[in-house]
Amino acid sequence: MNKALADLIRISNETGVDPVLVQGGGGNTSVKTEDGQYMYIKASGTALKDMNEKEGWRRLRLDLARSVVQDDSLAKMDPQRREPEVVNRLLLACDDEIRTEARPSVEAHLHAWLDKCVIHLHPSAVGAYHSAKNGRAKLEKLFKDENTPPLWVPYTDPGYMLARRIAQMVERYQRQFGKSPAILFLHKHGLFITAKSADAALRLVRRVITRCNGPLRQPKTGLAKPVGPQEIGDMKLCIERACCEATSERTPIWYYYNDPIADFLRQKDAKKMLSGSLTPDELVYANGPAMWIEKCDSQNIASRLKQQIQKGKKTSAAFLVKDVGLFVAGTEKISPTVRDIVLYSMFIRTNAHRMGGIVTLNKRQENFINNWESEAFRKKLVSSPK
Repeated sequence: MNKALADLIRISNETGVDPVLVQGGGGNTSVKTEDGQYMYIKASGTALKDMNEKEGWRRLRLDLARSVVQDDSLAKMDPQRREPEVVNRLLLACDDEIRTEARPSVEAHLHAWLDKCVIHLHPSAVGAYHSAKNGRAKLEKLFKDENTPPLWVPYTDPGYMLARRIAQMVERYQRQFGKSPAILFLHKHGLFITAKSADAALRLVRRVITRCNGPLRQPKTGLAKPVGPQEIGDMKLCIERACCEATSERTPIWYYYNDPIADFLRQKDAKKMLSGSLTPDELVYANGPAMWIEKCDSQNIASRLKQQIQKGKKTSAAFLVKDVGLFVAGTEKISPTVRDIVLYSMFIRTNAHRMGGIVTLNKRQENFINNWESEAFRKKLVSSPK
């Protein structure tokens, strides 16, 4: 096997098995070949842990991937026309023998401007900082002893505009420090680690996560006491009826309860912390923050769901019920992903709330994500029974 591909599979599998690093099949990885002509990158919608020698990746010509960012005319296009055009150009940049519908990651043109090995993750430990009002200042203090400082990338719409901004910032960074940044913190978009080798990239991932986790509050243990089956069944039926009344569709309801969920439900500001969408992943997979429920009242829940529809929003897929647990409306395939997204969100909200307050996506940012074809494509793949 080509060494670059072997390295790609290794870094993908090692990071992809940990739900505190990635959720919902998210995250991206890439490795450039020794001759600098090609880049192997994760395919869109593939879970990092599932990548293997035969599938889950594409190989691109590096010059063609970079040319997408260098085309100034794309910046002037309407996003609804530009982003499908970018997807097509990245597909045309592929130079391999794969004949499936697998797309290269929609961030391939971004990876093209970074070091040889790239690991992009959505760790909860990092998310706590990029969703907090004082998060950037705290990260700068945490990493002040680095020889070359981490690069903070302000929130930018994902896709072409984010790739273009990072290309410009990396070029400025290289002029200032004589090398590419090894750590990039993207506001609302996770962590990028870049290095010359797979081993160095994996070591840096572990070091960054450990350092970020240090000051953060971890969920308390031993709190999840058994809930009676009758209470769980009644709540499932209540939510199922509410969803059916609001959407005219019958959706299966799944129940989850563990120590992190119990810990969040006991916090006095739990309801307050559930306002606004934190990240694109939460918006795409859970349709925004979990709905807070204090008692079984299907009419009240249905009314709240209908209000979401009237405002042009998707109906909540997750429901946090006080003293009971987490309920998820969705298929058997997608519900564990929603659960992981909610667990990720609760940890981030708890810690961001303690760091000066939670920063959520604004309406314009939410609209961009909701209308972005690439996210719809990724969710479709993750939801597929195959």
